[in-house]
Formats: sequence, structure tokens, C-alpha cells
Amino acid sequence: MPEFPWDRLESYKATAAAHAGGIVDLSVGTPVDPTPELVRDALAAAADSPGYPLTYGTAALRESVAGWLRRRLGVTGADPAAVLPVIGTKELVAGLPAQLGLGPGDKVLHPALAYPTYDVGARLAGAEPVPMADGERPAADGVRMVWINSPGNPHGAVQGADELRELVAWARSIGALLVSDECYIELGWEAEPVSVLHPDICGGSHEGLLAVHSLSKRSNLAGYRAGFVTGDPDVVRELLAVRKHAGMIVPGPVQEAMRVAFGDDAHVAEQKARYAARRAQLRDAFESAGFRIEHSEASLYLWATRDEPCWETVGWLAERGVLVAPGDFYGTAGERHVRVAFTATDERVAAAVERLKAS
Repeated sequence: MPEFPWDRLESYKATAAAHAGGIVDLSVGTPVDPTPELVRDALAAAADSPGYPLTYGTAALRESVAGWLRRRLGVTGADPAAVLPVIGTKELVAGLPAQLGLGPGDKVLHPALAYPTYDVGARLAGAEPVPMADGERPAADGVRMVWINSPGNPHGAVQGADELRELVAWARSIGALLVSDECYIELGWEAEPVSVLHPDICGGSHEGLLAVHSLSKRSNLAGYRAGFVTGDPDVVRELLAVRKHAGMIVPGPVQEAMRVAFGDDAHVAEQKARYAARRAQLRDAFESAGFRIEHSEASLYLWATRDEPCWETVGWLAERGVLVAPGDFYGTAGERHVRVAFTATDERVAAAVERLKAS
């Protein structure tokens, strides 16, 4: 296994924490705002849960998810029978290649600039992780799985409909499963993200496709470990069988909280408005301090550069009490960028803005 990237940030975190005004942590991207009250109420109401929950999830949960897919993402073919809840999507990303039987001799493609767990999941299965640059289509030999991520982490880039259609056609042509990580899909700012399962993208068939979704960001449920995977019914059935044997089950009270969260759009709009305000303030402050913001059309991050090695930028910001993620955590293509999360309180964002504008 590669070194856990966040361990490398500890000394910079200590520097930032020593600032007289305290640390402003814009590195990890963990939600800080309250979990919506209606979701907490649902969790509490379901707390008397003495029996084993279903790996498959309750029928009510799966119908709520399918309704959200139709209502919010235009996935007209959303089928509750093809929805499988997971214990947070990082668990799924890390375990998916192994759970689908990939191993030595198989290749897992992932974006060259990407969430590190795509690489880790391939390694855990004994398969070969292969970074794939934008527009690149590697030789098909041994390719069993292709990860895409739009809106993307770390850079917030959004893949357009034409590109997604071409990726679907290409993956199908080589017999690879295309898995789309869509965890930031409701957080578009300068572009409107689209699901790979939208009929305009997939041609009305989910064959050879999976989409992965999370409640961590859009509903402040990171602590609940709540997400789901959906798409090709045959693949979902295979995953369900494996996960039943392994006992990989979302707790019953969390399933009920998920049902309520996917049935309500108002709290998502409220949270998105909070993030929009923080994003605007931070973007202005970073640009005023000489940074250039690239991509960042969606998600919870600004992809920023001063055209220098990323660790120099991390150090410069840490001296001002601001902690960010170095771009090389996400691949060599990020060596001159940093990722700036706007998942901090209004007070901490204001502190970062003041420090940057004073620089």
C-alpha cells in the first residue's frame, strides 16, 4: 500500500494550528454544518432496532432513492430493485474491484488526477491500477473496470454530455464496467453535472454501468456512513450476494435516515446556499492573494495554483494559519496545485479571507 497521504500533512497542520488566530482547516473537506433536523429525527425514531437490518436495504429506502434519481437527476429508468445501500462510498470504492472478482492480470483505469482510493481499491484486489489522462483511451487488454468522477475530486471539473456518451460507448466496446463516482453531482456552480445513467448519456440502458452516490456532502451525513450504488441490475445483484456473505450492512436506523434525506430537497438547497457564499468569499480572497483558480465548476473545492511546487504553497498558507491539501495527493498532475475545501464555518472562512487579503 502507498503511504496514507494525510499523514504527510501533520507538520503543516501543527504550523497552522500555532497561528495566533487559530487554524483554518480547508484540507479534508469534512462537513461542519448541522445534520438536518428531519434526518436526525428519523434516526432517533428508528433507534429501537433490535433485529438485523437487510443488506439490500428496506423497500422504502430503495424507492426513496429511485425517486430522487428520477426527480433530481432525470434518471427515468431508475429501478428500486437496482439500488444497493453501502456503508459510505469510500468503503465501496475501496472494495468494489475485489467484490466483483477482479484480481491479478486485471486492470482498473481511473482518472490521472483523482481520489486516491480508486488506486487503492485495485491494489487491494491484486489488480493493476492504471491512471488515465483526459481524452486518453488505453489499450483494452486486461481492462475490466473504468472509474470516472464528475464533478471531479480534487479539481471540481465537470465532464460534458458528449464526453460521457463517448466514455459509455468506449467502455461497452471493450467489455469493461464503467463506474461513475457522482458524489458531488448536486453541487454544480458554473456547470450542470449529469449522471452517466441519464437516458441521454446511456441510451436508456444501464448495462455495463454503475453510479455511486453519497449523502456525506449534500446532506452533512459523513458521520452516518451512508451512500448507495445503482445501475446494471445484474452487477448490483452480484454485489448484493457478495455483501450478504460478508455482512456488509448499513445499520437500520441509518437506512431510515437515508430514506428521509433522499425524500427532501429543501435541506440540500439550504446547504448549497451556504457553500455558495463561502466559495465566493474564498475564491475572491485566493485570487486577491495571487492564486489562479482552475476548473472548480462544481464540488466542494477550489483547485488553486501559484505556479510553484504544491508543498511550497501548503507551507506558505500554513504560516498564515490556513491548511489546504497538496495537489500531489491526487496524482503527479497535481504537483503545482492545492485543493481548497470550503467546508468550514462562516467564522473560519472569514478568518481565512482576512489573512489572505492581508498577505
